[in-house]
Amino acid sequence: MKITEEIVDHIAHLARLEFEGDKKQAIIQDMENIISFMDKLSEVNTDNVEPLIFMTEGYNNLREDVAVDSITQDEGLKNAPKKDSDYFRIPKVLDK
Repeated sequence: MKITEEIVDHIAHLARLEFEGDKKQAIIQDMENIISFMDKLSEVNTDNVEPLIFMTEGYNNLREDVAVDSITQDEGLKNAPKKDSDYFRIPKVLDK
């Protein structure tokens, strides 16, 4: 596949990038190298290869989900710079 300046301009527009002069030529060369590298995959014989669904044969080993109280509300508020009974106090972020 031949990479043209129009293709680079279109991709650059989609990615909100700008390429000019030597940088555009470098990108064209890089993209052509990537395409030629990917074309090498078509040379590989994959006739008797099963599709890969999972990367490993293992299964998910999940732990049992058990609720545990690790910190109380009072302990959580103990080191707060400002607090209001049961809540953290923070400066206003949004103005009305």
